[in-house]
Amino acid sequence: MNFYTLLSLMLMLVQPWPCSPGTHDSSAQNMGQPFTAVRRVKRGWVWEPLFATEEQTSTVPVYVGQLKSDLAKQDGDLKYTLTGEGAGSIFIIDENNGKIYVTQKLDREKKAFYTLRAQAINRITQLPVEPESEFVIKVRDVNDHEPQFLDGPYVATVPEMSPEGTSVTQVTATDGDDPSYGNSARLLYSLVQGQPYFSVEPKTGVIRMASQMDRETKDQYLVIIQAKDMFGQAGALSGTATVTINLSDVNDNPPKFQQRLYRMSVSEEAPVGTTLGKVFAEDSDIGENAAMNYFIEGDSSDVFDIITNNETQEGIVLLKKRVDYESKRIYSLQAKVVNRFIDDRFLNEEPFEDETIVKISVEDADEPPVFTLENYVMEIAEGAMSGSLVGIVTARDPDKEDSPV
Repeated sequence: MNFYTLLSLMLMLVQPWPCSPGTHDSSAQNMGQPFTAVRRVKRGWVWEPLFATEEQTSTVPVYVGQLKSDLAKQDGDLKYTLTGEGAGSIFIIDENNGKIYVTQKLDREKKAFYTLRAQAINRITQLPVEPESEFVIKVRDVNDHEPQFLDGPYVATVPEMSPEGTSVTQVTATDGDDPSYGNSARLLYSLVQGQPYFSVEPKTGVIRMASQMDRETKDQYLVIIQAKDMFGQAGALSGTATVTINLSDVNDNPPKFQQRLYRMSVSEEAPVGTTLGKVFAEDSDIGENAAMNYFIEGDSSDVFDIITNNETQEGIVLLKKRVDYESKRIYSLQAKVVNRFIDDRFLNEEPFEDETIVKISVEDADEPPVFTLENYVMEIAEGAMSGSLVGIVTARDPDKEDSPV
């Protein structure tokens, strides 16, 4: 082997390994095929995430953070510049050390971040030593917004006598603060007014029944819900909403007659269909839950009838068959009222019907005399003298016995 061949072999052995640190090409190693790579020194910007707190009021600029190039050997050898949103007005930079300051009060709810660009320039050559780099300053939230119920005031309806725990409605508050940072937008709901009838779930705002309530006692409730941010901790802000809750009616009350005894009268001359009087049962429910039907029970149902006035819910007693004073002078009726629509939930509590007595007196009328027979057949001999007796007819007064006719 000559000298030149040996020298070439030695140069190949001392060549740099053809890959950058931390980078391996498994295929190249497996195949035994070396490839050429350029070794370079990594340089660049050095900074931490930048935040500026909103609502800060200060007479002097407030420090935000520092930009720095790793090419800087000491403060002052590089000049730092800042461009982009708010550069030179809202944000300023110390050109010697790259420290950034905010000069104005910020509002995260109006603008949550600012996009800026930084440049590092060599003071001697006035040439950039780094590529211009873009970065973001985020506005850090403070608790400066109280919760608001944007959909209020609320109105809800729930059936009366609903069991404890029944969901009534849900209220939702919103908070303009940042939900991703801190507890400024973390809300808790509580009941300011409405105990002991209602409750509210602290995290969801769902309002529930806390006890059974009777619409006939009170049919409307005003509930006040409060929402507090910061999980209700010290310094929390709050907002309230009103919820009007109406109890809708259910058929939980039976009809009740106003009287245990009604008295009426009818003339024996009255025609069929004559109105004798009215009975009335009260029902504390409303609407169709108060609708009722009246009946007459017993043997008198073939002489009298009762119908329901659907507008007034009264029972109207009618004459169904002619009556006779001389045959029967007093009738005692058993009238019954029943709810037209019955709620199965309350069937076992009490009967949804009621009864009363109606006494009807038959009044006498001045009736004409009535002949004993409808017709008479008489005979008389021819040639009878004037004044001869032909026969006798008889009549009676139906109003009184032995009354002269």
